[in-house]
Amino acid sequence: MYAPAKTGNLFVLDRRTGALVVPAPEMPVPQGAAPGDHVSSTQPFSQLTFRPKKLLTDADMWGATMYDQLVCRVMFHKLRYEGTFTPPSLQGTLVFPGNLGMFEWGGLAIDTDRQIAVANPIALPFVSRLIPRGPGNPMEPVPAAKGSGTESGIQPQYGVPYGVTLNAFLSPFGLPCKQPAWGYISAIDLKTNEIVWKKRIGTVRDNSPVPLPFRMGMPMLGGPIVTAGGVVFIGGTADNYLRAFDANNGQELWRARLPAGGQATPMSYSVNGRQFVVIAAGGHGSFGTKLGDYVIAYALPQ
Repeated sequence: MYAPAKTGNLFVLDRRTGALVVPAPEMPVPQGAAPGDHVSSTQPFSQLTFRPKKLLTDADMWGATMYDQLVCRVMFHKLRYEGTFTPPSLQGTLVFPGNLGMFEWGGLAIDTDRQIAVANPIALPFVSRLIPRGPGNPMEPVPAAKGSGTESGIQPQYGVPYGVTLNAFLSPFGLPCKQPAWGYISAIDLKTNEIVWKKRIGTVRDNSPVPLPFRMGMPMLGGPIVTAGGVVFIGGTADNYLRAFDANNGQELWRARLPAGGQATPMSYSVNGRQFVVIAAGGHGSFGTKLGDYVIAYALPQ
């Protein structure tokens, strides 16, 4: 059994017993929790992982302009950051892997014939800042209180000592402060538990003032599927496309423009021997993609 985690770790378990197949030793993690909070001294780190190999530095800060890059570097130095599991703070903490995770709810796709797993890891830092309780930030919700309706911005976290602000780590132009890539499509050999290919996926076409088709590698919400014919289908990227890849090497085979954000996992089915691929293109408010109300099916010509 493969269990992808937001940290980028892939925990591999024997589903009969729960025993680890790939070692995941406990390792020390940053300490220094905010007053009234507490953190574990260690966390498990799988030896099969997409997590960052090194800490971010100001040299990793990026921008569409020199000004953009300078502001990102200044913001970076103002934040607390000691690597994965840096505790939330009043100062503001850089969270990387970010709150979307390296793996989000879309999960993995398994090709049992080729013995590979297909994943779509994300590399988008976030910033969290704790807000102490006080005026305008009560411990319990006031009568008729409503949720924020979004996964970013101020989160009240009623019942615990702090609220929190939570946002992607973005430049003044709204692009990630970390240098690209921010999203990949990748495959893992299930026999050796090694990453066999990893490619950038997605462009800034729908996320920049000028709709440029540069393949930057975009964050995603929504997972891949893989067919018996060895084709991987995935939407989910912050540009509005459904794409197909060769499961053997990650080569992009096809793409189709969607009328709204495809933050969903596609599905495939057959009618009278003809195979279809379908995706819900509804967009995602917190993700910032175009909203819509579409279910779209694709098939080869008859």
